[in-house]
Amino acid sequence: MHPKLVSIGAFYLPTYGVMLAIAYLVAIALLTKKAEREGLPRNEISDLSIAILAAAILGAKALLAIVDFKEYLADPASASELIRSGGVFQGGLIAATVVGLWYIRKHRLPAWRITDMAAPSIALGEAIGRWGCLAAGCCYGKPTNVPWAITFRNPFAHGAVGTPLNVPLHPTQIYLSLNALLLFAICEWVYRHKKFDGQVFWIYVLGYALTRVLLGAAVIAPR
Repeated sequence: MHPKLVSIGAFYLPTYGVMLAIAYLVAIALLTKKAEREGLPRNEISDLSIAILAAAILGAKALLAIVDFKEYLADPASASELIRSGGVFQGGLIAATVVGLWYIRKHRLPAWRITDMAAPSIALGEAIGRWGCLAAGCCYGKPTNVPWAITFRNPFAHGAVGTPLNVPLHPTQIYLSLNALLLFAICEWVYRHKKFDGQVFWIYVLGYALTRVLLGAAVIAPR
């Protein structure tokens, strides 16, 4: 676990934030490439990508602030960590979806075609971003004795996100990354063979919801 990628005095660059930035850039590049192949307007797709990126970042941080509201209320100074933290994936997904659909409707773009193009990008972005979770120690799993258990030892992670230290845990961050990578592969295959617009998007939504619930019940520690 390595929550601080670079640390100079009081300043540090969070590994989670760097991985999240890489995830967003890869996802946007994949979406843009598909849009160009489909003959959609490049400028509007680029603007859509930027709007989605901004919404995802703000939505993820907003949900984190809501989830950890009591901690921030008890220690207002800790709220500054929101600037460095990546936030909660679900918050970013919801905000990005709402803003994306608003933009698509405003510019009269083909909504279902674009959501089909975006679904694999979202899955691939999560697959990359979850390694940032592993570095930060967030989204940790339940205690376990399985041979591949992971033990966190960095006090900073415990103080920042409550990661249990010196306890073997399920490496849920890796599970979630592999799950997202599988969803990406499925969505990419369906995208190439889809029968109707919207098919890829709904496969991703249903697949994500189902696997997230199952993983949450089985191995993710309750917060």
